[in-house]
Amino acid sequence: MAEEKVMNRWWVVVGGILIQLCLGAIYAWSAFTKELTDAGLTKTQTQIIFSVGLLSFAVVMALVAGKWQKKAGPRKVAIVGGIVLGLGYLLAGFSGTNENPSFPGILLGIGLLGGAGIGLGYVCPIAALVKWFPDKKGLITGLAVAGFGFGALIWIKLTGGFEFGPVDLTPGWEGLYGMGWGFSEVFKLYGILFALLVILGAQVMVNPPAGWQPAGWQPPTGASAASTGGVDLTEGQMVRTPQFWILFVTFAAGGMAGLMVIGIIKLFGIDALTAGGIEITSANVITGTAMGLFYALLNGVGRIVWGVISDKTGRKKAIVLMSASQGIMMILFYFIGGSEIGLYIGAAIIGFNFGGNFALFAAATADYFGNKNVGTNYPWVFMAYGVGGVVGPVLGGIMGDAGAWMWAFIPAGIACLAAAGLSGMLKPVTVTGTALAQEAKGETKA
Repeated sequence: MAEEKVMNRWWVVVGGILIQLCLGAIYAWSAFTKELTDAGLTKTQTQIIFSVGLLSFAVVMALVAGKWQKKAGPRKVAIVGGIVLGLGYLLAGFSGTNENPSFPGILLGIGLLGGAGIGLGYVCPIAALVKWFPDKKGLITGLAVAGFGFGALIWIKLTGGFEFGPVDLTPGWEGLYGMGWGFSEVFKLYGILFALLVILGAQVMVNPPAGWQPAGWQPPTGASAASTGGVDLTEGQMVRTPQFWILFVTFAAGGMAGLMVIGIIKLFGIDALTAGGIEITSANVITGTAMGLFYALLNGVGRIVWGVISDKTGRKKAIVLMSASQGIMMILFYFIGGSEIGLYIGAAIIGFNFGGNFALFAAATADYFGNKNVGTNYPWVFMAYGVGGVVGPVLGGIMGDAGAWMWAFIPAGIACLAAAGLSGMLKPVTVTGTALAQEAKGETKA
C-alpha cells in the first residue's frame, strides 16, 4: 500500500509528542517537593507519592493499556488517559490546603490516579509509531518519548519562571509561585491543561491500515530478522526468554538511578549546596535550574540522541554504553553535587542517560520480540520502570531523612554498572526448532 494513499505519518509524531509533553508532568515532581516539605510533609512522604505514581504508571500500562489499545485503538485509550490524569491532579488540588496538605489526597490524586492516567496514555504513541515507522524505530521512539522529558522542563519552569542561570527568558516574572499561587492552585491548573492537551493530541493517534509499509522499505528477512523485528512473540512467549529478563533487570537499574535523582535532586542539591556555604535562596535557584534545564532538557535530548546512536551501533552496544556511563556518574554525583557546576554537570549527564532508556528499551522490545505485538509486549518490559520507581525514590527519601545521601547514590551507581555487564550478554531471539516455534505453528498451547 503506497504511503501517499494514507495520512502523513508525521502527524502521528506531532500528536504523540503533544501527549508526552503532558505525561512528562510526573518528572516535574521536584517542583513541588520543597513546598510540600515546608508545609509539613516529610521527604520520605514526598517520595512515596512519586513512587506510587511511577508504580501505578507501570502497572496500568502493563495490565490495562497495552491490551486495551490493541483492541480499541490508541486514540480512545489516550483520551481516557488524559481525562484520568487531569482528574487526579484536580483531586490533589482540592485535597487539603497550601498550609496543611493532605498526604492521602495527594497520594491518591497524583500518585494513584495521575500515574494510572500516564500509564494509559504513554504506550499509545509508541505502539502506533512503531507501526508507522518500522524503518526508523530508534529515531522515532526517541522522538515519541522526547516530549516526556521536555514536558518536565515546561511544567517545572512554569512554577518558578524561565530563568536559566544568567539567562532569564521571563524577566520580572517569577512563575506561578511568584504570583502568589500555592501548589494546590498549580495542581488544579495543570489538571485542566493536561486533560485538554492530551485529548487534542489523541485525535491523530491511529494505526496505519493493514498491510501498509513505508515507500521503498521492505521487512527484514533471513538471519537479520531475529534482531530487527522479524520475530513476533506474544507476552507469554516473550517472558520465557532470557532476553526479556536481561532487558528487565537492566531497565530496572537505570530506572532506579534516574528516578531517584528526579525525586530528590532539589532536596539533595539544597542540602549539599548550603553545606558548602551557598545561601538558601541561591541554592533554590541553582537546584531548579539543574532539574529544569540540565536534567529535564537533556532527558529529552537523550531520548532522541540515544535512539539515533542505537540505529547505527545496534541496541545492545548502546544499552551497555548508556548503563555503564550512568553508573559512573551516579557514584560521582554525590561528590560533585555540592558545587553549582558539579550539580549542573551531574544532572545533565544523568538526565541524558536516563532519557535514553525510553528510546532504547522500546526499540529493543520491537527488535527482539517483534513489531506486531510491541504495544502489548513493551508494557511488560516497562514494569521494570515501576520496580525502579519504587526502590530509587524511596531509598533516596529515606537516606535524605537520615542525612546519609551517599548511601542513595553509590548503590544506584553499582547497580547500573552491573546492569551494563549483564546487557552485554544479549543475543537475538532464536525460535527455530524450539517450543516457541511450535507455539507459533499451533503445535503447543501458549
